[in-house]
Amino acid sequence: MAEEQEKQEKKGLIGIAHIYTSFNNTIIHITDLAGNTVSRVAGGMITKHDRLKANPTVAMFSAKRAAEQAKDAGITSVYVRIKAKTGAPSLGPGAHAAVKSLAREGLKIINIVDVTRTPRGGPKPKGGKRGRRV
Repeated sequence: MAEEQEKQEKKGLIGIAHIYTSFNNTIIHITDLAGNTVSRVAGGMITKHDRLKANPTVAMFSAKRAAEQAKDAGITSVYVRIKAKTGAPSLGPGAHAAVKSLAREGLKIINIVDVTRTPRGGPKPKGGKRGRRV
């Protein structure tokens, strides 16, 4: 039993880094595999300027702070799940900077997945059977 615990400590824990990027903010949320929050850092916690919250530099500093808190909790490797705003054309400006910063801080990245939701269909458009007549 003690040998299993020693192997677990040597190997380190695995976590999930949820990165939400929009054009207004970047939020990095690191959990363990059960979903318990280890650290959560947003761009607004790093800078006092609203216009800079989605900046790649601010995303880099927030990822650095989240990685430090995760390493204190014993997490050594992470799965990265990047999510953008639903229906957005692309990821926010801080996504790639956050992933690079997590790797630079010493967290081993196992894989990176884009989990952005895509609208399919949606509600019926306004206008009736023959459409809107102008």
